Amino acid sequence: MLTADPLPVGEAYEWCVRGDCGAVVLFSGTVRDHATDEHGEVRRGVGHLSYEAYEEQVVPKLASIVAELRIRWPDAGRVVLWHRVGRIDLGESSVIVAVASPHRPEAFAAARFAIDAIKASAPVWKHEEWDGGADWGTGAHAPIAASEVPTAQNASH
Repeated sequence: MLTADPLPVGEAYEWCVRGDCGAVVLFSGTVRDHATDEHGEVRRGVGHLSYEAYEEQVVPKLASIVAELRIRWPDAGRVVLWHRVGRIDLGESSVIVAVASPHRPEAFAAARFAIDAIKASAPVWKHEEWDGGADWGTGAHAPIAASEVPTAQNASH
């Protein structure tokens, strides 16, 4: 889901809870008060971020991430992938990933894959404003397919 509304973190968690899944891992990416540019310089005084995205491109990418997640972790239960657009203030969630699974290791690994895949494959752009400046977020790259996103080294699937 892509929305301009605040992300309901509790609802994402509650929806993922199932009787056949003993683990729910929830990741919430929140706006922090600083950023680091491509040269390692810290941008202090970030008060908010703004995200832009093309819904007709992002929503299918999120669906492909879920499909790939289910290939790698076929026992995964419910999966939530939500991203905000528009202005997001300090401390608010900009992205939520929640994954239910019968066991803890798979839930952690699948959730880690999902957030990494969103960052690597969903065409969402971040604009930062900080004390003394504003610019688009660093680390921009061409989106890749979810199937090309590596699984974390320690993660099992």
